[in-house]
Amino acid sequence: MTRMPLPEELEALKKALNDALGELRVVRTERDLLKEQLNRFKRQLFDAKSEVSAVHQKDLFFNEAEIEGAQAQPAAAETEGEKIEVPAHQRTKRGRKPLDPALPRDVRRHELPEDERVCPHDGAALREIGVEVSEQMDVIPQQVRVIRHERVKYACPCCDGGLRLAPKPPQVIPKGLLSEAALAWVITSKYLDGLPLYRQAALLGRFGGTELSRNTLAASVVRVGQATQPVINLLRDALLDSFIVHGDETEVQVLKEPGRKAQAKSYMWVQMTQASGMDSTGPPIRLFGYSPSRSTHAARTLYEGMRPGGALMSDGYEPYAAIAEQHRLVHLGCWAHCRRYFHEALQALPKDKRGPEQLPARFIELIGQLYKVEADARRDELDAQALQQRRVQHSKPVLEQIEALALQHLHGVLPGSLLGKALHYVTAQWSKLVRYVDDGRYPIDNNACENAIRPFVVGRRNWLFADTVGGANASANLYSLLQTCVANGIDGYRYLSALLVALPRAKTVEDYEALLPWRLAAADR
Repeated sequence: MTRMPLPEELEALKKALNDALGELRVVRTERDLLKEQLNRFKRQLFDAKSEVSAVHQKDLFFNEAEIEGAQAQPAAAETEGEKIEVPAHQRTKRGRKPLDPALPRDVRRHELPEDERVCPHDGAALREIGVEVSEQMDVIPQQVRVIRHERVKYACPCCDGGLRLAPKPPQVIPKGLLSEAALAWVITSKYLDGLPLYRQAALLGRFGGTELSRNTLAASVVRVGQATQPVINLLRDALLDSFIVHGDETEVQVLKEPGRKAQAKSYMWVQMTQASGMDSTGPPIRLFGYSPSRSTHAARTLYEGMRPGGALMSDGYEPYAAIAEQHRLVHLGCWAHCRRYFHEALQALPKDKRGPEQLPARFIELIGQLYKVEADARRDELDAQALQQRRVQHSKPVLEQIEALALQHLHGVLPGSLLGKALHYVTAQWSKLVRYVDDGRYPIDNNACENAIRPFVVGRRNWLFADTVGGANASANLYSLLQTCVANGIDGYRYLSALLVALPRAKTVEDYEALLPWRLAAADR
């Protein structure tokens, strides 16, 4: 006969079962979190980095010629636009964009042989009645030449006391091997085109230049970066005096940093303004600054001197909040970062479960409505006041929906999951995320700063690290100058060439102010 379990035994079995079920739930939760993290790492390694939905990404780097060439025809030679007469006006037939008129022209005249300059009907000599013009772009590979400086000596024919020597123009690197134009080419190639110095040395050797070591080029670049510090200081003063400043940072490795291992992480901080000055009418500025750490103290030094009442746009990194509080700034949150969290949460789901009914997709759709308001405003060319009114009318109701949805699901989602992190981010940053509605001059996100830092990130894949702290600081200065040129539509190579010629002659503040990118470029026209 089977013995019935005692009540105490039943309670013990129930307790053991509940404990086992609880452990099972924990194990399943941990499994799901680990699977989510694994899928995220796989996407980071192998998937396209774009957050744009429903776009089939292609390997445009490797297969660019094949992909683009299949959809287009080679550009024809540039000809003068065909004039088309229509009632009431004349228009030019659209064609390929004309070549830059500032480029030098090598005119090559093509004539008929003399024996063909006769009329086939009556044998009369043909007369020239005009020319048909077409233009092609020609590229001359790197031309290496030597500039020979000959300083004439003068002496008195009557005595030995009148010996004089013609002075040599001052140089940014006294007795330097490279000319100002050569230095500008090296710096532009490295910091704009992402071409490492050892590849540049190989190029120079290939086109007839003396074999230069990478160390020689590196030392020259560092010297130039250090020499530009007065101009960088003026740029920083102008940036800190602006109404809105964007901030971001990225990692950089410095091999020879006192007291630190070569593998230690350092940081390159980026600050930018899309329009400088408190009235937001000045030229855009982009500044890079090196720091061995990502601490609040390191960040504060970069914003020392910013005007109270200005605005700081950043992501959710905590030191920015301390900076805003210390300098009494309006701290703006980034909706692009917020959307990114929900995008990652959506991509972590199986492909067959990424429908619009999923919670991350609902947030992404609502955030998309916020960006539609901004796009419509740009299309309608609204001023700041009109944009602020439209945001209050159309964006504010959407913001209320987002807040309600976040609060509704905040405590029902695992905090450690990607969706939990997204909900925590939006609720923790909410006061900063909604501030852009209060002023039409405030941006909705920090994308402009992320775009400004991208050239550094791309270049880092080629040169990998900085050798010394001095090199990191010099690189920060040169990135600042070149990216400020890009923001202002200025040719970086031409600006650097002119800057390096004028820099040794600058003595006063007024002299250095004349060397700011937009001023020197205007004077060079």
